[in-house]
Amino acid sequence: MLRGAGTVLNMTTVLVGSGLGVLLGHRLPERTRTTVTDALGLVTLVIGALNVAGLSDPDFRGAVGDSGTLLVVLGALLVGGIAGSLLELEARLEGTGAWLQRRLSREDAGPERARFVEGYVSASLVFVIGPLAVLGSLSDGLGRGIDQLALKSTLDGFAALAFAASLGWGVAAAALSVGVVQGLLTLLGFLLGGLLPASLVAAVTATGGVLLLGVGLRLLDLKQVAVGDLLPALLVAPALTALVDVLS
Repeated sequence: MLRGAGTVLNMTTVLVGSGLGVLLGHRLPERTRTTVTDALGLVTLVIGALNVAGLSDPDFRGAVGDSGTLLVVLGALLVGGIAGSLLELEARLEGTGAWLQRRLSREDAGPERARFVEGYVSASLVFVIGPLAVLGSLSDGLGRGIDQLALKSTLDGFAALAFAASLGWGVAAAALSVGVVQGLLTLLGFLLGGLLPASLVAAVTATGGVLLLGVGLRLLDLKQVAVGDLLPALLVAPALTALVDVLS
């Protein structure tokens, strides 16, 4: 499939969801939204488990040993989690979003414009700040398919519907944010794809699968895993793999 297709799909679902949200208003019951979110949470767990299967990738095992793959992922999560929590990545992302919203909401304009800006900013933060946006875009760029972005597109479509029901067409404008941010991440994945050995890509995939399991637990309201703080593990995993490969 053409690289970048996942981002195009994501932008499309945001636009369609926003349009439906404006048309339906508050008619969609909360129970329906909850049921759909639970279903998507289960699917996220399945996709995460499939990615974790990268632990058995032959190239990954050849680089770090049969028992080393799990240790690399564990080490990456521990080191990445410590770094992310010390840097307070998740809190900083939320704080940056709140700052942007306050800044843009101070504009001296009519209520309709203020509502549009609020819808745009709020939806943009939800759609582009999150592990699925990073993992899915990099995976798309690496040529490993758009499964993660397809899942994110579905989530964002329903989220856009809910947002637009109360905030209007500003939510649709957030599709521009999705295109810019995920497009750049996809390009980064494409550029790295020519440089990263298969073993390093498998390490990122397996580690990303664990993070997706965390996303699924959050969607199901079972455990609010601070997945944002764990994102540095995606950088640590290939670094550890390369280090073990050189030393072995």
